[in-house]
Amino acid sequence: MDKPVVAAKQPIDVELDAGREYWWCACGRSSNQPFCDGSHQGTGIEPLGFQAEKNGEAWLCRCKQTKNPPYCDGSHKQVED
Repeated sequence: MDKPVVAAKQPIDVELDAGREYWWCACGRSSNQPFCDGSHQGTGIEPLGFQAEKNGEAWLCRCKQTKNPPYCDGSHKQVED
């Protein structure tokens, strides 16, 4: 299995709709960050499906190091250049 690629060293602010299902890119290869575009094929890394609990702003991880996927937990601060 491949390791995730750091798509960006900072999270991204997105608007989510309560009850809607989203697919968070776990591999870091998607060109539609932070969401999956199918680029994980062959990596052994699968996207994470999740349902938004409420309408509004959410900070989603793009460094792929979070311990609380898909949400940012500040792990990007430890990612080296």
